[in-house]
Amino acid sequence: MTAREALATAEQRLAAAGIDSPRVDAELLLAHVLGTTRSGVYADLDREVDGSLEPLLSRREQREPLAYVLGEWGFRRLILKTDARALVPRPETEIVVERALVLLEGIPAPRVLDIGVGSGAIALALKDERPDAEVVGVDVSRDALSLARENAHALGLDVELREGGLESAAAGWDLVVSNPPYVDTLEGLQPELQYEPARALVGQGFHERIARSAHTRFLVLEVGDGQAEAVAAALSVVGYRAVTITYDLAGLARVVDGSR
Repeated sequence: MTAREALATAEQRLAAAGIDSPRVDAELLLAHVLGTTRSGVYADLDREVDGSLEPLLSRREQREPLAYVLGEWGFRRLILKTDARALVPRPETEIVVERALVLLEGIPAPRVLDIGVGSGAIALALKDERPDAEVVGVDVSRDALSLARENAHALGLDVELREGGLESAAAGWDLVVSNPPYVDTLEGLQPELQYEPARALVGQGFHERIARSAHTRFLVLEVGDGQAEAVAAALSVVGYRAVTITYDLAGLARVVDGSR
């Protein structure tokens, strides 16, 4: 089968499976198999494609997240290893990093804590873009920590990763950041979420609990759709000042931060 034929077949099958972006996913899968880029796929559409595409395509047809199928995913300037031990790093979470970097401007060698570090995306991106920062990532999941350590090692970034939860925020930090669980239920949501660790997705009340327990100069939190105003109000009640809501590229209120 040529790349041209493989691309057409993959797109057709993924569309039939209900994938939102079947053409893009087909291009990325084919690029992965051919060891090239999406644009590189079109450089030689008559190139033969071996059987290694089929198992990957089948996994994506079953709605396994593309990042898990590919085994890696881009996040800001980093390429992270991705698998079911932790959530897929999402583009909207890059806004969390942006806000954290803005708040840290002018603070030399800041101490930063990432609660629920997962794959390490936020913590590693902050260390990558603020090399002088002392960055600590905690998680209650040993599986997630093992993945974060693999990413830290592969990227050569010195981030301390240890088992822990909300209590870690009381130690005293320049900035505490978190993308905590904030989904009520996975029922009715996209099938891909069934593959991701439920304990990192489903939960309520974490934003306020972090805000209350954190001993920090700045707090940056990712929030779910429709949650920003309530989280911002909770931060104000706890005593945070200059509470700010930041929108993602889709125009959704995605990040709430404050200082005290």
